[in-house]
Amino acid sequence: MMSKPRIVALVPMRHSSERVPGKNYRDFAGTPLYHRIIDNLVACPLVDQVVIDTDSSIIHEDAARHFPSVKLLHRPKHLQAGTVPMNDVLLNAIQQIDADFYLQTHSTNPLLRSETITQAVQAFLDNYPMYDSLFGVTRLQTRLWDGLAKAINHNPAILLRTQDLPPVYEENSCLYIFTQKILTTHHNRIGNRPFMFEIEKLEAVDIDEEADYCIAELLYQRLQNQSLTHLKVS
Repeated sequence: MMSKPRIVALVPMRHSSERVPGKNYRDFAGTPLYHRIIDNLVACPLVDQVVIDTDSSIIHEDAARHFPSVKLLHRPKHLQAGTVPMNDVLLNAIQQIDADFYLQTHSTNPLLRSETITQAVQAFLDNYPMYDSLFGVTRLQTRLWDGLAKAINHNPAILLRTQDLPPVYEENSCLYIFTQKILTTHHNRIGNRPFMFEIEKLEAVDIDEEADYCIAELLYQRLQNQSLTHLKVS
């Protein structure tokens, strides 16, 4: 295991969003959505610096006021369109910020806990360099089919219970850990020997559409109420 590597967390956020307008700074259970992930990254003891990359003046002004320890990068105009690949955005960011490892996540993962982020970082450090990168996955045990109605992960003639199926894993975009060399060489956050870090389905909820926003907010509020009830009982 490396001793005290410098880990920088990158959180890219665009001002505009086609499917959920203004989602990054929209109210989410009483506070802007992006506050949830930034709070949890700042609370992670293994993260040395949190960096927001954005073209949004709203986020720049709000983050400077609420998160003085967070570094803000202004995204240049040629990287602001929604069609720009995320890897290009990240390549621009890592050229400005030095780190041994970069951790990247999204503001659209509001249920991702600081404890889980810490566990992922520690798991990666404990297994580096056997694994050269890490990405978050969600376990799936369901019958999957391709577009030609061919079974992907099961034998239709043997009707196993879904919980007995061999698991497959969905890349959930909750978090990635990578080096500058991997991103610049592969133009990808995932290296040749990635560690798949499993995250519970509930915690891995991602906001892509309006329905996702409503579901994530309801789940967050319910989990908060359960935590408060537990504290009162204790």
